Amino acid sequence: MKEGDLEEWPPRFWKWHIVTDSKPAVEVAFTDPRRLGRVRLVDCPGKDIRQHPPLSVNGPDPVVDADIFTVDLLKKKMKSRKVPIKALLLDQTVISGIGNWVADEVLYQSRTHPEQYCNDFSDDHIQRLYDAIRMVCQTACDKLGNSDEFPKDWIFNHRWGKGKNGGMLPNGEKLAFLTVGGRTSCYAPALQKKTGSVPKEAEAKEAETKEEEPAGADEKKPPSRKRKATTTSDETEPPAKTKSRSRALGRNSQPGPDASLSKKKTATANQAPGRRSTTNTAPVKNGINDGRLRPTRTR
Repeated sequence: MKEGDLEEWPPRFWKWHIVTDSKPAVEVAFTDPRRLGRVRLVDCPGKDIRQHPPLSVNGPDPVVDADIFTVDLLKKKMKSRKVPIKALLLDQTVISGIGNWVADEVLYQSRTHPEQYCNDFSDDHIQRLYDAIRMVCQTACDKLGNSDEFPKDWIFNHRWGKGKNGGMLPNGEKLAFLTVGGRTSCYAPALQKKTGSVPKEAEAKEAETKEEEPAGADEKKPPSRKRKATTTSDETEPPAKTKSRSRALGRNSQPGPDASLSKKKTATANQAPGRRSTTNTAPVKNGINDGRLRPTRTR
């Protein structure tokens, strides 16, 4: 128990509390915040408790039954079935005492992908998996389940905040989450590679993800289409086309001479009545007066 847990007794989320009539009395409290546990009373000596169901159908405990739980036993269990390795670890009839976060920690420490079939591992990988099971379970028991004392390199310390820091380990490796055996699995894709076969659903999902990645990349960075600016000798282009070309060429494009004439006509029309322009609106060709009309002063 952590510091401060004994300040409130029975502790928070307790579901079952018993006090023995022995001297001194012993108090036991069962806490279950998620309400997933069950309590069964069995009338038998304590040393025989594992001979009664449901404990009698459970597999060996990696800590208590270290002499029974051997690498050969684990290899035999893995080779006799074809299920994802994460689902096998969660099966209490195979190995006792491995829950969801313990299984994820074992797979991370042994660099094992949670979806890979349990019957498709090399002997070296099985040995690595066995060592990780023994180490994680023994460490958790030695620390009495106090997560504050767990090793800093455990994925346990980073798996709970799925949205914090982008789901990332201190070394920068990203974490991902998928469902295996009906439970959410946390793993590091860059470190826990598949070395064998996986369920067809997992293969299809991975192929679909790979197909979607290029499409997503194209949407973020569309290919640039640049138009080369072209020059033309036709300077009598209609105003509408000039405006369209101006947009295509950018801010540096200049309006044609017809646009200037249009502006002059508009300015002449907007002059006050009774006044004459200081210059005659003589025909202009290429910006030069042909000389038939001369400028006159305003009266």
